[in-house]
Parts: sequence; structure tokens; C-alpha cells
Amino acid sequence: MKKFKLFIPLLIALVAVLSFAPTAWAFCGFYVAKADTKLYNQASQVVIARDGNKTVLTMANDFQGEVKDFAMVVPVPTVIKEEQVRVAQPNIIERLDAFSAPRLVEYFDEDPCAPLQKLQSMPVPMAAGTRGRAEESARQDNSLGVTVEARFNVGEYDILILSAKESGGLETWLNRNGYKMPRGANQLLKPYIRSSMKFFVAKVNLDKFEKSGYQFLRPLQIAYESPKFMLPIRLGMINATNEQDLIVYILSPQGQAEVTNYRTVKVPSNVNIPVFVKNEFGDFYKSMFQTSYTKEDKKVAFLEYAWDMGNCDPCSAQPLNPEELKQAGVFWLDQNGNNNNRIAPSFGFPFSNNNVYVTRLHVRYTRNKFPEDLMFQATSNRESFQGRYVLQHPFTGNLQCPAGREYKRSLSRRFEKEAQTLAQLTNWKIQDIRQKMQLSVGNLTTSWWESLLMLFGF
Repeated sequence: MKKFKLFIPLLIALVAVLSFAPTAWAFCGFYVAKADTKLYNQASQVVIARDGNKTVLTMANDFQGEVKDFAMVVPVPTVIKEEQVRVAQPNIIERLDAFSAPRLVEYFDEDPCAPLQKLQSMPVPMAAGTRGRAEESARQDNSLGVTVEARFNVGEYDILILSAKESGGLETWLNRNGYKMPRGANQLLKPYIRSSMKFFVAKVNLDKFEKSGYQFLRPLQIAYESPKFMLPIRLGMINATNEQDLIVYILSPQGQAEVTNYRTVKVPSNVNIPVFVKNEFGDFYKSMFQTSYTKEDKKVAFLEYAWDMGNCDPCSAQPLNPEELKQAGVFWLDQNGNNNNRIAPSFGFPFSNNNVYVTRLHVRYTRNKFPEDLMFQATSNRESFQGRYVLQHPFTGNLQCPAGREYKRSLSRRFEKEAQTLAQLTNWKIQDIRQKMQLSVGNLTTSWWESLLMLFGF
């Protein structure tokens, strides 16, 4: 059987600034690159659309292997019925990723010799079985303390909803029914059983997958109602050999969402870095994130983006339109303003007439640093934030006026600050950074450090 790289719903697969940019410009700038999930070899992605106790959870990640080997077990707070599950299109998660990804922007210094003009915000371009066998099976299930609460098919998936009295019985049941359980599953299942959670179990129906014509397994989307605002991540660590990256997109009519049982920390942002990073932005962001992750003792959730979905500045992708938001699980939208009789597609939640605020959280986790599942809360904080990194291109024209000569003298200090900032953010060697920062600015043909020496009279 062929092997695929699969975009699958999974959370827990059991197989596997001294700057010349005026402050009035704020977040404006020309978007040039983004740090999306393609930077990471393995990055699970989860979308949580939540209002009150109502939740729509969409799960997707990269799975490498044969389709027949895919299985997932997700603890859920309540019994899930067939009408509460559907498949979603992978592009919805891709759209959220592109819209909220940390971004690189650039400015170009104006001519310091030109007449002074009123500073204005720069324009922001939009980036673009048989009965007998069934009875026997039920008797075995009961002896293990496992109950099949529901059994149904959605798209290319065969779904079971299980409840269990003890983890050993659940592990035995799963193994007997073809779900390969890694070592350690027994202990990790215990807390969920003690808290009376159910288990959403999915396998690929190979016949239906072949007939569907899809090249990828599509994300699974689950709707449920529960006061628990959480994401189970512990099972995902069972057979993990290294650190796991998880990107969580939380959609809310309120404001920013945050993790309550671990600290939520903003990624370093809104800093000026050398212009050569334009060609190395992916390497820069991975290094910067790892450095920040290490400094925070590897046990925080990083906020990468928080913004109202109606706009962005600068935009790394167009905001999701109402139809795309519904596909992402947003059930409270009502374009026509009629709240009373509208029902969200497939899930039976009534619409309300509120907007959508998106929070992007990036968690890199290991079992020893994240011993608990993630617990969230929504807040009323609507402060905008994004991981944003600025390239400031110097002016390269004639600099013969007094203001131009002063501007030229100031560049050495500015370049050194950018180099120091980059070194601190990434732990890259300052010598290597300086080597890459040779510039020619107008009549300034010497390297920047030579200019620095001249500035101090050497």
C-alpha cells in the first residue's frame, strides 16, 4: 500500500529598536514573508471555536505512514453522536495558519534631504457484523468494563465512542480490536477515566477512502457542549521521541484566549532586525522560537497572534470570510441578523450576531514539562498582537545635505543595534551576523563596522 503524507485530524494519534520607522506607523508595513507551520516537521494543529459552553473542535496534523495504520483516540467530555461529527476541508486550517502566522515586514527610509512631510501610515497591501458475533463481542466488552456508546461512519472514518471503568480494560479492548497501543498508554488513560470522560476513537475505512478519491485524510470536526475548556495532549506524548509542536487556533466572540495552567507568554515581537534576514526568515523564526522556549524553561504557551478576524495589519493573508469561518466551526455568525431561527450547519447550535476574535497559541511540549492537559479560558481582552519582525532599508540616494550626512553617521549605530538584537533573539554568533551585514548606502561604501570605528575616531 502506498505511503502518504497525510493532513489528518489529530491531536493524539496512537500510531504514531533605534529605528527610523516612526512610531506613528504602528503595525503598518509591507508584508514580505510568514512563519507558518511548514517550518516544522511535525506540527499538530487544532482549531477550537467556542462560545459559552459550546465547542467545535477541528483536529489536523501531519501523519507519515500507511493509511491502514492510522488511528486516533481522543478523550472527550461527553458522549458524541453521529450528527455531532463531520469532516472538514484541510484548506480551512491552512487559511487560519496563513492568516495568523508570524510575519516579516519591511520599510524603506525616506530621503533625509527631501522637504519634511507629514508622516502618514504606509499603505498595507493584502497578500495576497453478524448478530451472534455482535452479542459475543458485547459480552467481552462488558467483562472489560468497556461500553460502546455509539458506532457510526463519517466520510472516510469509522467512529466509536467508548466509555470505560478502568484503563487496563480499555487498553485490552483497543488492542483486541486492532488499535495498536504503545507502552505507557495504560497510565495515561487513567486520569481521563477517573474524570468520567469518554473516548472518541477513529480509524480509516479503507474502502471508503479509496472510493472517495481524496489524496489526504481530511480533518475531523466534533461539536459538543461542556463547561470544560481544555485540550488533551498527554496521550500524544506516548510514543513521542522528541519535542512536539502544537498550534492552537481559538476562535471566540469575546477576546484573547489564554492557557490557565501554564503561563501564556507573547513571542518577542515588533523588533528591527538586519535586512539580510529577508532571505532567511524561516531559519530566523525557528531559532528565535527555540531560544525563547529555552529561556522560559520550556513550559509556557506562546502567543503568536491575537486579532479581530475583521482586519489585519499587515495582512499575510486575507481574513477568513463568513463561509470559511463557518467551515472552521464558528457557529455564532449571523449575516442576516436573525438569531432566533438560524441553526449552524450540521451541529444544531443557534447563531448569534457576534464577531470573531482569533488567538494563535504555539506550544512546544514534552512529558516532563507539560504533565497536564491544556486548560483554557476566554477573556475580554481585545488588544491586538502579532509576531512581527521589521526590516528597515536605508536610503541609498544622494546624502550630501546636512541632514543626509547626519543620517549616514547614524546608520552605524542602527546596524549595530539590529545585529545585537538578532544575536540576542536567536543565539546566532554576532561575528557571523556582522559578516552578513556589509552594505553600500549612497556614498557609504565601507563596511558597517569600519564606519563604526570612524564614528569613534579610530
